[in-house]
Amino acid sequence: MKEYRTIAQIAGPLIFVEKTEPVGYNELVNIVTADGTQKRGQVLDTSDEIVVVQVFETTAGIGRDSGIRFTGETIKMPVGRDMLGRILSGGGKPIDGGPEIVPEKRLETTGAAINPYARAPPADFIQTGISTIDGTNTLVRGQKLPIFSASGLPHNDVALQIARQAKVPGSTEEFAVVFAAMGITREEANYFMADFEKTGALERAVVFLNLADDPAVERIITPRLALTTAEYLAFDLGYHVLVILTDMTNYCEALRQIGAAREEVPGRRGYPGYMYTDLASIYERAGIIKGVKGSVTQIPILTMPGDDITHPIPDLTGYITEGQIVVNRDLHRKGIYAPINVLPSLSRLMNLGIGKGHTREDHKKVSDQLYAAYAEGNDLRGLVAIVGKDALSERDRMFLEFADLFEDRFVRQGLYEDRSIEETLDLGWDLLATLPEEQLVRIDRELIQKYHPKYRKKAQG
Repeated sequence: MKEYRTIAQIAGPLIFVEKTEPVGYNELVNIVTADGTQKRGQVLDTSDEIVVVQVFETTAGIGRDSGIRFTGETIKMPVGRDMLGRILSGGGKPIDGGPEIVPEKRLETTGAAINPYARAPPADFIQTGISTIDGTNTLVRGQKLPIFSASGLPHNDVALQIARQAKVPGSTEEFAVVFAAMGITREEANYFMADFEKTGALERAVVFLNLADDPAVERIITPRLALTTAEYLAFDLGYHVLVILTDMTNYCEALRQIGAAREEVPGRRGYPGYMYTDLASIYERAGIIKGVKGSVTQIPILTMPGDDITHPIPDLTGYITEGQIVVNRDLHRKGIYAPINVLPSLSRLMNLGIGKGHTREDHKKVSDQLYAAYAEGNDLRGLVAIVGKDALSERDRMFLEFADLFEDRFVRQGLYEDRSIEETLDLGWDLLATLPEEQLVRIDRELIQKYHPKYRKKAQG
């Protein structure tokens, strides 16, 4: 293997190497500093004159006298069945004090896009135990459904609760969680590790932790290592895998940092013009393949800078994914957990995974009626601020009270409260029972007579 000492420039995490042999894109590079320290890198760009290498560790200590060796290989993730229950760094190295992973395979981290013809349509309901998701914005196996949050909101708690509680009711198929955290503080990492270990969720999980003081370049690799692991568990071992990626905003900031170091022409707000394509290469690795056991479902989490849903990161994510769950600051201020606002939230694949044979026949109608009643009550809050509560009609007061009741009983739940879909739907009916029957215009009469608490109690009596 040839060693080059032709470093022309070092810029942030990048080194520029002159007069090399032909090298491939994404090729792995070994760097040996003057004091014998070895570092790893990857080819980011290549031309006849210059090869750009991004270094996974810090570039401190690398100088013109450092040796560069091109390995001819790309990054591969060592995967094996014994990965479950392990905590790894953002670069895929064990950090839980356990042994190195004994690989059954080494897989390319870029993955392969699922051929649209080979994709099976998502159809199975995943129960998270959180009413605002299960009841009104249902997650379906094989879907990519992001959580839009903001700084200071408890999205990490929501992510951990989903990781603990997610399951397919009535299914005996093996279920696993791949949890990848990017750019988190050491305190957050300790919180994640402690929660996984304390609740026993670690037994069926693989955790990747990229810390805030780890190199930005590693942040680019972390979600790809996590998804490669998920694809192995799903399509080789037959697991149904839920992938939770937090925080995609930190990932995009790393993209921007590397783009600036490469002196690329920036796009919106300084992010690279190719950010849409880059995010799609991550999100599109969710799905189900016809005739293959196993599936990959994704919940990416991102914090919207300045609570701005039109910011490039949530904006582009919304184009690629199938809906969004929106964490709301006003609900959080009221002390409500989980502070998920169902009004701007949406699950585009919800109808494929609910109803008779999936959840319950009344699911869609109950969800529609709860949404409509809460939306009307929420709109009336703005009117009350102008004209006062006394100016409202009796009907308006009823919907105003319904909005408060909905937030207090349906949205609010415990951090460790795992509600079944039946409990969520029954709770919805209890709330709808506070409205006159003639106001339940989105529910069929037969369903009202079967599930409404008034008729239920008569049948039981």
